[in-house]
Amino acid sequence: MDVKQAIEHLDSHTPMMQQFLQVKAQYPKALLFYRMGDFYELFFDDAQRAVKILGITLTHRGKSNGEPIPMAGVPYHAAEGYLARLIKTGETVAICEQVGEVTGKGPVERQVVRVLTPGTLTDDALLASSQNNHLVSIAIKQGQIGIAVLDLSAGLFRVQQQALQPDQMILEMARIAPNEVIVDESMVDRELFAQIEAQLDCPTTLRPNVDFNIKNAYQTLCDQFGVKSLAGFGLDQLELAQAAAAALIHYARETQKTALPHITSIKVEQSDQFIALDPITRRNLEIIEPLFEHGTSLFDLVNQCKTAMGSRLLARHLTQPIRDSAVLNERLNAVQTIKDGFHEEPLRLVLREIGDIERVLSRIGLGTARPRDIVQLRQACGQLPFLQHALKATLQNGDIALTRIARELGQFQHIYDRLNQAIVELPPVLLREGGVIAEGFDDELDELRQIRDHAGQFLIDLEVKEREASGIANLKIGYNRVSGYYIELSRAQAAQAPAHFIRRQTLKNAERYITPELKSFEDKVLSSEARALNREKQLYELLLQELRDEIVPLQTMSRAIAELDVYANWATQARMHHWQRPEFQLETGIHIQGGRHPVVEALIKTPYTANDTHLDAQHRLAIITGPNMGGKSTYMRQTALIMLLAHCGSFVPADVAKMSSIDRIFTRIGSADDLSSGKSTFMVEMTETAQILHHATSQSLVLMDEVGRGTSTYDGLSLAWACVLDLAKRIKCLCMFATHYFELTELGAESAIDNYHVVAKEIKGQLILLHKVQHGPASKSHGLQVAKLAGIPQNVVKSAQKKLSELEVHQAQAIPQQVQSDLFAEPQLVESQPEENQFDDSESFTVDQALLEKYQEIEQQLLNLQLDDLTPRQALDMLYQLKQQMK
Repeated sequence: MDVKQAIEHLDSHTPMMQQFLQVKAQYPKALLFYRMGDFYELFFDDAQRAVKILGITLTHRGKSNGEPIPMAGVPYHAAEGYLARLIKTGETVAICEQVGEVTGKGPVERQVVRVLTPGTLTDDALLASSQNNHLVSIAIKQGQIGIAVLDLSAGLFRVQQQALQPDQMILEMARIAPNEVIVDESMVDRELFAQIEAQLDCPTTLRPNVDFNIKNAYQTLCDQFGVKSLAGFGLDQLELAQAAAAALIHYARETQKTALPHITSIKVEQSDQFIALDPITRRNLEIIEPLFEHGTSLFDLVNQCKTAMGSRLLARHLTQPIRDSAVLNERLNAVQTIKDGFHEEPLRLVLREIGDIERVLSRIGLGTARPRDIVQLRQACGQLPFLQHALKATLQNGDIALTRIARELGQFQHIYDRLNQAIVELPPVLLREGGVIAEGFDDELDELRQIRDHAGQFLIDLEVKEREASGIANLKIGYNRVSGYYIELSRAQAAQAPAHFIRRQTLKNAERYITPELKSFEDKVLSSEARALNREKQLYELLLQELRDEIVPLQTMSRAIAELDVYANWATQARMHHWQRPEFQLETGIHIQGGRHPVVEALIKTPYTANDTHLDAQHRLAIITGPNMGGKSTYMRQTALIMLLAHCGSFVPADVAKMSSIDRIFTRIGSADDLSSGKSTFMVEMTETAQILHHATSQSLVLMDEVGRGTSTYDGLSLAWACVLDLAKRIKCLCMFATHYFELTELGAESAIDNYHVVAKEIKGQLILLHKVQHGPASKSHGLQVAKLAGIPQNVVKSAQKKLSELEVHQAQAIPQQVQSDLFAEPQLVESQPEENQFDDSESFTVDQALLEKYQEIEQQLLNLQLDDLTPRQALDMLYQLKQQMK
C-alpha cells in the first residue's frame, strides 16, 4: 500500500502507526526497523519482505482500511545477525530509535539514527574482517568519467578520472570490487549501469543530481578536509573526480547521520598504475575465492597476517598488483630485510596482540565506537613500544620502507595512559549497561555511584546522627514509593521534633518528617542510577572527542601496522615455502626456473614437479600439448601466479624468476554454459577469446586453454590456428597456448612460436603422468588412458580402442572421398588401385598428376600469403577458401 494512502486509511486510535508511516515516508525504499521496547518492528510491505529473507514469523497489529496490518519483528539485542543477512541480499535498512522520554502523552519521539546500505557498513558484525567494503561513485560527462572509491569502515578515499571507455570502465570496476555503486539519477546510460550490476554483482543506487554538482563539489571536499585548495591532493583540475567524490561525502553523511571526521585525505590514482585483472581472470586464477566450495584460493593460502587490517591490505595487493618496479623493489627490500634477519616471528608475536584499530578509528570518527573498541585502541597503543623494539633490529641496514614505518608508528603513550585511567579493564559490550568509566576518573560519577551502591549505609549513619542530635532514641528513617524517604516520630515525640524537621505526612499514631539533608539524599539516590549513566555517556563522548582530535596520526599508525604485518607475512611465506626474490628487467620476457604452483604445492602430499618458463621477444608464444591431467593448466596458472605475486611485492615459488613489467593478465581456461544469458559453452569461450584479441597488448600475459574445442574439429582447429597467429604476429603478447590440436604444433616453425609438451609415459597399458614440461610437441594425447584413469567402464574403453584402431587405419589409407580433408596435414598421395580392366595405366597416372598439381597450387597460395598484413577475419576467410579448394 502507498504510504500516503496508508496514513489516510489508518484507524483514528493508532497514533503510533501514524508516527511509523510519517518516518517511513522519508525512507520509502528502505526497510524501516522501528524500535518498540525490546524489539525492532517492521510493518506493511517491509514486514512481508523481511519475512521472506529472514524466515521470521508474520503477525498483525491494528487495521488499515479495514485490513490487518502485517507486522514482523526481531529482538534488538540480536538485531546484528538479522541486519547482516538483509544487507547481504542488497537491502537498505533504516534504524529508527526512541530518542524522547516516555510522557504518557502520545508515542515516544523516534528518529532514524542511521541508514545501513551494502557500501556504508562499519560494524564488525556486518563486515568480513579480511575484506574491504567499497562504496563507489561514478560521474560521466562529455566522454570523461570520474570514479571515487570510499571505504567508510577504514577511512580510505581514492579517485581517478579518465576517458570513458565502457570496457575499460568495467575492468576498472572489477579491480575495485565495489559493494555498492551510486550514480546520478539523471544519467541516461542505464544499460551501462545494468552491466555493472550484472558483471560485478553489486547494487546500484540512484542519487539526486545535486549531489554530483560540479560547481559545488570543490567546496564540499575542501570543507571535508579542512583546506582551502585541493591542489595538495593533485585533484584541483579533475572536475569529474571531484563530483564523484563529493557525491560519496553527501551519501555517507546522509546514511551515517553525522559528520565524517575520519575522512581526512584523498588519493588520486590512475588505472595504468595497476595490472588489470578482469573478473574471468580473477576467477580462473582463484585469487580471492576458490572455484569450488571447498577449494583453497591464493589468498586463503598466503594470508597468515596477524591483524585484520593487514589481511585487508594483503587482499588489496593481490587484487591490485602494481607496475612500478621502484615501489615493488622497496617492498621486496623490506621483505628481504625481515627474512634475512629472522625478524618476522618477533614482529608477529607483537602484531597478534593488536586489534582492528583501522575500523575502530572509523567508528570513533562516526561516534558509533563501543567500549570494547576503545579497549582495542588502548591495547594497540600499549603494544607500540614492544613493536618499535622488535622493529628496531631491522633498521640497521637503513631499509627505506621499514624506517618510514618506524617513524609512522609514532608514540601514543599519552593516549594509552588516558584510556587506562578512563576505561575499566573489561567493560561491558554496550555503554547503556553502565560500568564503563573507571573509578577515580571523575569525582561526580564516583559520588553518584557511591550513593547508588551505599544508600543503606548512608541512612544508617544519618539515623544515628539525628538520634544523637535530637535525643530521641527510637527515631527511625524509612522509605516507601508514595512518600519517599522520611523520619518517623510517634505522636508523643512530635513535640520534640527539631526545627529543621519539615512535616511531610501525618498518620493516625505518627508524624513523618523530611530534612534538607534527607531531601537532598533522596533526590540523589532516586536519580543516581540514571544520572550515573548519563554522566558516563557525557564522559565517554568527551573521550571520543579527544580521540577524534588525534585521528590523523592514529590512522597513520594503523596503516603502518598493516603494512608491516604484510611484509612480515611475506617473509614468513618465503621462509616456509622456500620462495625466492624475483627480479624485474627492462627486456620483454619471463624467465622462471623451478617454478611451482603455490596452492597446489602446499596441498599435495607428494613432491611437486617444478618447471621452467621462458618467453621473450623472440619466443613470445608457447604452444603446449600433452594429455589431459598432464599438468598443462597448472603449469600456465603457476606462471601467472608467480607474475602476480612478484607484482605484489612478494617473493615467489621459484628457484629463479626474472620478468618484465606487464599491463594485464588474461585467462581463457575452461568454460561452461551461461544458461541465464542463453550462451552455450562455445559462445562463452568465443566471447572470452574475443575480449582477449581486442584488448591484449604486447605487454600482456595471455593464458589460453583448449580454444576451439566447443565446435566441429575443423572449425575449432581453424579458429585456434588463426588465434595463435594473431596473438604471436599482430598483438605480440607473451602467451601460453595449451591445445589438443596437434596440427597447431606445425606453427612452431613460425618465428616467435615454440612448442612445449607435458611428459607422460605409457608402460604396459598404464599411463604415468610426470607433470614435467619439455621443449617440443607431444607425440600423442593418451585420451583413452586418461578416460581409464577417470573410471570409464572397461568395456567402453575397449570399444573405444577398437574404434581408434579403425580410424587410424582409415586415416593411413588417405581416402579423401570418405573423410573431411585435414588442411594442415601433409598431403598423402596414394596411387589409385583401379579394379581390373576399369582403367588403364595412363588414366591412373593422369588422375594422380592432376591431384598433385592441385595440391601444389594450394601450397603456392599458402606460401604467397603475407600473414602480417591480414586481419584475423581475412585470415579466417582465406582458410575457408583453401578448405573449399581441398574438397
